Amino acid sequence: MVSLITFLALHSFLISQLCHATDTIAHNNILIDGHTLVSNGGNYAMGFFSPGNSKLRYVGIWYNKIPEQTVVWVANRNTPINTSSLGVAKVDEQGNLGIFNGMNASTPVWSTNISIPISKHNNIGASSMFYKLLDTGNLVLYDGENKGDFLWQSFDYPTDTRLPGMKIGLNLKSGLTWLLTSWKSRDDPSTGDFTYSIDPTGSPELFIKKGSQKIWRSGPWNGQAFNGVPKMSRNIVLNYTFVNNPDEVYLIAISYNTSVFSRIYLDELGFARRSTWFEDTQKWSNIWSGPEDSCDNYGKCGVFGSCNSNNGQICSCLPGFEPKSQRDWDLKDGSQGCVRKRALSCGNGDGFLKFEKVKLPDTSNARVDMSLGVEECEIKCRNNCSCTGYSSAYIDGSGCLAWFGDLTDMRQFTEAGQDFFVRVDAIELENSMKDSKGSSFTKKKLVLLCVLIVAGLLIFIFIFAFFYLIKKTKRRALTPWERDESSSSKFNEEANATFELPVFDLDTLMVATKNFSIANKLGSGGFGSVYKGRLPDGREIAVKRLSMSSGQGVNEFKNEVALIAKLQHRNLVQIIGCCVEKEEKMLIYEYMPNKSLDILLFEQTGSTLLDWNMRREIIFGIARGLLYLHQDSRLRIIHGDLKASNILLDEEMNPKISDFGTAKIFGGNQTQANTNRVIGTYGYMSPEYAMDGLFSMKSDVFSFGVLLLEIISGKKNNGYYHEDPSMNLIKHAWELWKDDRPFELVDHSMVNSFPEHEVAKFIQVGILCVQEKAKDRPTMSSVIFMLGNEATIPIPKQPAFVLTSKPNTLNASTMGTSSCSLSEISTGTVEGR
Repeated sequence: MVSLITFLALHSFLISQLCHATDTIAHNNILIDGHTLVSNGGNYAMGFFSPGNSKLRYVGIWYNKIPEQTVVWVANRNTPINTSSLGVAKVDEQGNLGIFNGMNASTPVWSTNISIPISKHNNIGASSMFYKLLDTGNLVLYDGENKGDFLWQSFDYPTDTRLPGMKIGLNLKSGLTWLLTSWKSRDDPSTGDFTYSIDPTGSPELFIKKGSQKIWRSGPWNGQAFNGVPKMSRNIVLNYTFVNNPDEVYLIAISYNTSVFSRIYLDELGFARRSTWFEDTQKWSNIWSGPEDSCDNYGKCGVFGSCNSNNGQICSCLPGFEPKSQRDWDLKDGSQGCVRKRALSCGNGDGFLKFEKVKLPDTSNARVDMSLGVEECEIKCRNNCSCTGYSSAYIDGSGCLAWFGDLTDMRQFTEAGQDFFVRVDAIELENSMKDSKGSSFTKKKLVLLCVLIVAGLLIFIFIFAFFYLIKKTKRRALTPWERDESSSSKFNEEANATFELPVFDLDTLMVATKNFSIANKLGSGGFGSVYKGRLPDGREIAVKRLSMSSGQGVNEFKNEVALIAKLQHRNLVQIIGCCVEKEEKMLIYEYMPNKSLDILLFEQTGSTLLDWNMRREIIFGIARGLLYLHQDSRLRIIHGDLKASNILLDEEMNPKISDFGTAKIFGGNQTQANTNRVIGTYGYMSPEYAMDGLFSMKSDVFSFGVLLLEIISGKKNNGYYHEDPSMNLIKHAWELWKDDRPFELVDHSMVNSFPEHEVAKFIQVGILCVQEKAKDRPTMSSVIFMLGNEATIPIPKQPAFVLTSKPNTLNASTMGTSSCSLSEISTGTVEGR
């Protein structure tokens, strides 16, 4: 009876000592086995657990909303508590969180072991410090007097799982390393054999190692993703950022949608896996794993060898090399690698051969110089006899990676990868040139032979058909499309030769789009419709099929192909090919799974998916794309029809500017031109272009300003406001800004979830971009600087299309709801789109 009373008294005492807030534990609070901390949003829980079939007790953090317990962090992974004792976690006098094997234990089995300077400790005091479980899964120690800073966090000491917001890499100043370590088994979370970490040697790369043995390698960072992990650049759940500076080298991933649970973990077998929780199936789905196939195994084909999982042989030698052991090679064992066929004679005719679409070699013996381009990189490598190969560091051609010594762990991709240039001797270089010429000559002979064989029969058939049709049909005038037909074949030849652009046949595109079915239609515009398709090789495409009534003939079509085929920028849509056949003219683009910005922006269900961070990145992406067109490309290009429907979004919500059918090229120092044929979209056209046919880079700046205000507000420029037909978005933004009420412009879906100072700055820049006079608008380089820095921003004047009285009555169905009347746009021919 006494024992029972004692137990109940002890239990009441323990309950009274539990932390009052469910997500925190502070001095004089305890967390006992059987109780948990739960983060404020309910995403994560922390407490005692036993993994699998184990009976030992550990303190860990797991997903609170997922029925299948999935542990993401373990505190005492190497010092568990026996189930015969009641485990306790509490904060000691020094502010350390300790785990104790029983209530009366004096020495913890695990502790945060924080060393706080005495002077600082005296100011803080353990009583003012507390540990808080955040909704990111991070356990953080705060000083109660300054909650903005933290003294310790679990994210700095990951176990086997990387969560969004957690770094993997190194702090080069403090020596802190962020890495994953596998569990020993599913029942044992103690430190296992495998690690997942960044090696900063050469160009930093992610490695999976077993001890010091390399198991898998990510390849170097290429500006968008790790070169050997193509799926990173196609991720729609996580936004990756790679930082490499003198203080830190790390990779961090931020979730686009915090309601989606996604993690990367290193399992006990040495596989890094990225998995996402699907509510409908109530299961974790594996999205990616590394190693993913046999070619991902480090050094599969040895030095100077390359692996190709689509090739029956799997391993092959780089140009100029041969297997070190032909016998092993024939048995499909390429681990001994390759050796040079002939010794190099540096400077005596040796050179470089291009190896396309590859995972670049291990960069441990490579040197990086980001100040050089690929041309300078070749010169640097050529002048050093020890240099065995080179490549651009980033996929945009910037930066130089030069290798010195063995080339290890290369693989061939079908669509991803980068170009690598390997050093070969003069004989190999000459043989390669002969093979290329011989192959080209053979193709020409085959084509000529086919023409000669078929020519006689075809001539007879065509002559017969011609006279037959003359008799059986009436003469009629040719349509513009038929007049274009005569130049179609010539255009196809130019597309192949000049633009190096594949020309697709009509039958292929009809199959790909299911005969341009309504179900595959993605949208339509002034020049035609766009359809989703799938090529025989599995690639998803978007087919822009020009309308026969659009007025765009071969010239405009050729203009768009010529422009976009030569433009390479991550914020410009990539063209895959074209088709000119019969009465059809089509452009084939990369498929954008998130469609166009207007669909997300102006549909109520879509705008809720766009938080401020996403909108900001979309604005910056559009600005970078325009800056490239205006300043950084080889040609100075005016887009001419920038609008929300011409901004496409890829899998990662990166914006890509599309539709170059009305784009104009400026030469030299030309900054302005005039046209009698005004083509654009009401609401986005600058006043000097709409009224006088004058266009310049500032015309695009005006359109960008309208688009920026639309992205912030989630409303179209040509919409009605406050029951006033004369009020468009520009005027509405001006009135709110002038009255010091700019935040009333912000999309209601972002209420209380945006940084006011930054949004106010973006609105002011947007109003500057839509100034009535072109000279008062900033350039795109100034726009990017103002948006990205704490700079002094000029005070805008009253913008264009802000009327002091109601406009002339317009037919909204023909003119939209633009605030300019027909009389205001009397110069030239206006073609609304």
